[in-house]
Amino acid sequence: MHKAYQPLKPATNKLLQKKWDQTCYEEHRKKVKEVKPVVDIKGIPTPTHVQLKLKKTQVQEERQAIIERDNQLLASRLARIGHSKGLIDHRNDYPERSLNSERRREQLLQVTRQNQAIYQRITARESEYRRELWVEDWERVERRRDDIACYPRGVANKQVNSTYTVFSSSLSSSHVESTEEDTQHQ
Repeated sequence: MHKAYQPLKPATNKLLQKKWDQTCYEEHRKKVKEVKPVVDIKGIPTPTHVQLKLKKTQVQEERQAIIERDNQLLASRLARIGHSKGLIDHRNDYPERSLNSERRREQLLQVTRQNQAIYQRITARESEYRRELWVEDWERVERRRDDIACYPRGVANKQVNSTYTVFSSSLSSSHVESTEEDTQHQ
């Protein structure tokens, strides 16, 4: 591959020139990796009194203390109210009454009357289906089918094979007599 290498400067031996260029390049890459920055871009460190913000934590602690004190006062008042019977009758024993109950009851009665009327009409109506006509029609169809058929119906069920052969892998073939029940189970 050194013959395909084209050095930047004219050289008598391309192989040696390639090795020299390669070592120069590797040394350059090594220097680039190990270089130290000249400009300090870290910035100044933040002072600790700015990082901690002691005033903010103090204000939060005071606010939390006020909230806890108020909660304790409220809990003690609720406990005192719960233990005492109270001086004022605060029970409301008024019956719940809807302003619209009369109208809803009338609508419900109207719907039940309509449903009963529909039920009466349905039950009073006679069926339009007549089973006798269906049976007669079916008998007529069966007679026509029997007249059209080449063979009488039911003959296929009467023909039963009386013998069949059983083959087993280890034994030679043998004939076994069968009955109508055996052929039907197969």
